[in-house]
Amino acid sequence: MDKALRTVRSLDRSVSVIISTYTPARFDYVLDCVESLKRQTLPPKEIILVLDPNETLLEFYASRLPCDVKIVISDGVGLSNARNAGVKNSEGEIIAFVDDDAIANENWLENLARNYDDPYVAGVGGLVEPIWESSRPGRFPEELNWIVGCSYKGAPKCKTYVRNPIGCNMSFRTDIFDKIGYFKTDIGRTAKKLISGEETEFSIRILEKCSMSRIVYDPSAIVYHRVPRARVNLKYLMQRSFYGGFSIALILNSMRSNKMNVLSVEDRYLKYLLKVSIPSRLKRIHNIENILQLSALLTSLFLVLVGYLLGRLSK
Repeated sequence: MDKALRTVRSLDRSVSVIISTYTPARFDYVLDCVESLKRQTLPPKEIILVLDPNETLLEFYASRLPCDVKIVISDGVGLSNARNAGVKNSEGEIIAFVDDDAIANENWLENLARNYDDPYVAGVGGLVEPIWESSRPGRFPEELNWIVGCSYKGAPKCKTYVRNPIGCNMSFRTDIFDKIGYFKTDIGRTAKKLISGEETEFSIRILEKCSMSRIVYDPSAIVYHRVPRARVNLKYLMQRSFYGGFSIALILNSMRSNKMNVLSVEDRYLKYLLKVSIPSRLKRIHNIENILQLSALLTSLFLVLVGYLLGRLSK
């Protein structure tokens, strides 16, 4: 298909963008996110901000946000409830999700939308680049960027089909929710609970229940995700690694069948760590930064395994 025609078609797409937040402390971040959405080459049909069910929170944001931002109150706390409320109140043919502490590249929506020219594409995600609150810690390897909600070394670099997108930068056809339901509310994040993976479980359901459906990773669709100092310390690394493994186990426990290789992403990532990441650092073990990164990788790997095993036993 001619490139110009593809661009025209993508610009004809109507996209609802959903942001969710649970605290007034993130107002500046939310405002930056909203402003980045208003600069899109493909203007969103609507921007929806979903809030936890809290009247004080509603009054705070309603009095400060631009009037063209639709505010929706979630039926319950947590990210999955918020996303579901946003979906139920959206009007676009495509629904895109972005975190409240992220900033979208100006071509983000256009580059997501053009992938939907393929009728078999049910969802599209993109690249998530970190914005470090301070400089990137040398002890924190790029392979662990997933811990801070960003694209990580070892994941695909080029446009390809994937099992699931990253929650900070993802989109789905609106009608897919009518076909398979909504995000599971017993898996998603809350303000304090680090259990995650609702977008993974949802994507797996799409691929299993919708014949010939595909989910695309397009690295040209970029968002920039803030990473606070509090998320690059050892305590957070350990907690997030444990609950990352635990969450995958919960997803497997909830499945009635296993028609596809659900752990294909984890298998590929583990092979990359064992064949590339860890050996390359062992060769440069004399360097203190490599020692620290190797320690972080091994600690994370161990705790993911522990979390996964305990999660499977909780079935």
